[in-house]
Amino acid sequence: MTITTYSSREFNQDASKAKRASLAGPVFITDRGRPAHVLLSFEAYKKLTGGHVKITDLLAMPGAEDIELDIPPRTEVAVLAELD
Repeated sequence: MTITTYSSREFNQDASKAKRASLAGPVFITDRGRPAHVLLSFEAYKKLTGGHVKITDLLAMPGAEDIELDIPPRTEVAVLAELD
């Protein structure tokens, strides 16, 4: 795996070159000398994330159905607002 680094300016001037480089490995894009972004091929991204994942699976909380939530009844009385 080859890691390539481009400055933001270089990336903006030749994005196609960066896309080609991403086929060989990640491309780090720097802002003022510091890594700011990473460009990956889609295949590398899928490999990194483990393929397709449903958002519901990511947000699921196993065992949530067994949590007991005691909510006390409301005792406040609603009052009409005076609008002048």
